[in-house]
Amino acid sequence: MNKSIKFRLIVMNIIQWAVWGAYLTSMGSYLASVGLATKIGIFYAMQGIVSIFMPTLMGIVADKFIPAQKLLGLCHGIAGAGMLGAGLYGMTAGADVSFGILFSLYAIGAAFYMPTIALSNSVAFNILEKNGYDTVKDFPPIRVFGTVGFICAMLFVNFMTNGNGIQYQHTYNQFLVSGILGVAMLAYCFTLPNCPCNATSGQNQTLAERFGLNAFSLFKDRQMAIFFIFSMLLGVALQITNGFANPFISHFQEVPEFADTWGARNANALISISQISETLGILLIPVAMKLFGIKRVMLIAMFAWVLRFGLFGAGNPGTGVWMLILSMIVYGVAFDFFNISGSLYVNMRTSSKIQNSAQGLFMLMTNGIGATIGTLGAQAVVNHFVYNAAEPNWSAAWYTFAIYAVVVAVLFMILFKEPKDNNAKVA
Repeated sequence: MNKSIKFRLIVMNIIQWAVWGAYLTSMGSYLASVGLATKIGIFYAMQGIVSIFMPTLMGIVADKFIPAQKLLGLCHGIAGAGMLGAGLYGMTAGADVSFGILFSLYAIGAAFYMPTIALSNSVAFNILEKNGYDTVKDFPPIRVFGTVGFICAMLFVNFMTNGNGIQYQHTYNQFLVSGILGVAMLAYCFTLPNCPCNATSGQNQTLAERFGLNAFSLFKDRQMAIFFIFSMLLGVALQITNGFANPFISHFQEVPEFADTWGARNANALISISQISETLGILLIPVAMKLFGIKRVMLIAMFAWVLRFGLFGAGNPGTGVWMLILSMIVYGVAFDFFNISGSLYVNMRTSSKIQNSAQGLFMLMTNGIGATIGTLGAQAVVNHFVYNAAEPNWSAAWYTFAIYAVVVAVLFMILFKEPKDNNAKVA
């Protein structure tokens, strides 16, 4: 077995997630600073909208036409160009930012970045399996370095300042950082081992098989259908704190009691505890999957989301900072036990012919349909309780999200049944 392969995949994951970490948790703060606070949800929803079709489409292309590692690089190159464009536009526009122009450039970046999440997983699974590694055992310790890259990018934009002493987390600079990393990823992906397309493509196949649409046949299996539906429902929660945690924590700078607290002034650094927790959560996945099975692991994630939102509603950067920190710690379990375990589960339950497409389908349900509904719904809730309210009430917004997570968890507990053999392939 080639041990250097693991190192190559570690580097890939570091850059892959640093691209996103440069702006994901801080973009809302920048948008609020240029008068686009009521449109934060639309920007984050765009990630969900493109995830409805782009991951599935790129998965089909990787299965049938272009080797996955090359397609991964091409997507990053285009996404990086879009982010660089958004950053350069923000630089020239200053405070007079046009929603249409900024959103269009950002949309290009989001459209081609989102499919890279599933593609990077497929590339890692393919390369590990070819080199004799166990994906359930060996992928999580590699994936954890992606979170390290995400954290480093977050801290960089938190502590770096422009010529006026303003942190990157509140400026367009975060888009420039993301764009530069995307271009670097383009170059790196073309040095990775080849992940060939399916050699049987085009012969003795139905039209659905030719275009990878047979991944949707997974819905014929009742428990897989329930799994994908609840993946969508839980996906509603994925982007809520990414979009609104930074503006929420930063708003305490306007409250005299909390204005000088470290947390209020360094929202992104405080939020980075979530990603530090995520690294530990990833390492727990192999043990959790074997001890508890997919149903209990998913339930743990769902109730962790309840705590995540509830603690945000009760906390503050002063005497209640411990609740914010605990919420950040809980995030590691909330995100990993759902997102990473779900991806591994899909990989175990599908045949090699449709694995890329199946990963794209999982992304469609979670970061696509689910996240789109979630961010648009969250914007409506935040607008109601905060931006359009006579007296802003962030706590009411967070408690609303917590109640939603409780309902989803209870329904999942009742309806989803653990398969007798998680490794049994769905026909």
